[in-house]
Amino acid sequence: MDHILSLLSDTVPKARTLEELTRPLLSLLSRVTGMESTYLTTINTEEGIQRVEFARNAGTLVIPEGLVVPWADTLCKRALEENRMFTDNVAGCWGDSEAAAALGIKTYVSAPIRAQDGKVLGTICGASASQIAPSSDAEPLLNLLSGLLSYSLERDRLVEQLHSANTELTRLALTDSLTGLSNRRAILDNLARLLALAAREEKCVLVAVVDLDGFKQINDTFGHAAGDKLLCCVADQLKRDLRLSDTIGRTGGDEFVVVALGPSVIGADSAPAMQNAANLLQERLTMATIGTYDLGNDLRRFRYAGASVGVAVVIPSQVGVEEALMLADHEMYKTKQRRRSGRPEESRTTANLGL
Repeated sequence: MDHILSLLSDTVPKARTLEELTRPLLSLLSRVTGMESTYLTTINTEEGIQRVEFARNAGTLVIPEGLVVPWADTLCKRALEENRMFTDNVAGCWGDSEAAAALGIKTYVSAPIRAQDGKVLGTICGASASQIAPSSDAEPLLNLLSGLLSYSLERDRLVEQLHSANTELTRLALTDSLTGLSNRRAILDNLARLLALAAREEKCVLVAVVDLDGFKQINDTFGHAAGDKLLCCVADQLKRDLRLSDTIGRTGGDEFVVVALGPSVIGADSAPAMQNAANLLQERLTMATIGTYDLGNDLRRFRYAGASVGVAVVIPSQVGVEEALMLADHEMYKTKQRRRSGRPEESRTTANLGL
């Protein structure tokens, strides 16, 4: 074992990643055991799969990297359950393994790689299509390698879990928990990016505010659960009626904001084109909110007359994010006042600077 320890002392300190640690260890395992294939696997017991992460193949038997097999059918699971580290008669021990039969494995060695809490993270294995006598160094080496790899593999798992958790926290920080839409912070970020894009392409930006008329009365009369259901239903309708390039968010209470890239600000016909785009967006959003909704209990056929929608046409060089929202909010209140007074819709006055 002295020469093995010497090789390990030279290899382990230099490894910066799991792969850099594993590949020389697989070569070492191949030399000591004489196996055609040596490989490292990871195990996901929740999904019931085992995956070959890294492999060294030096014979007719090839264990491909990336191979995914059902955990229930693997030699590793059988060996673990029987506490059997070596066999040169795979067919006699585990003749029911379809994976072993398909690969033609006759000799097999393995050791589990465990986390500190005892959970099996993976295996370090060797396999051959011919019968190979056991080496006296195989068992202590496998135990040594599994110990070395356990720390690195567990560290990689923890890093992956932390990355997933951070990704989820970021998503939650930018998402309205009720409707699943972007929240105010996210919609402001999207609007800032869209204004920058529009400035480069010499286009305008359409900013719409959608306010649900009568929402407080719905909450007071039917309860907050019905109000929440209406918000979710309207959010779904708005999402379905928007273009893929448009962005929608809930900025609080019963108010939604939609931002969209508008037409060019260059040319003699740009003003009518921008006006028409704003009118079309306002009409599309208004119609999307009108409908019969199932709000639960006895409100399965609740008829909602629609929201007040205001759309501002924003020229990026003249208006920032907060002012763009204020302009759209002002347009929305003008629409709300007309609806309350019962007057027919007047021609829209497009809110912007310089148009």
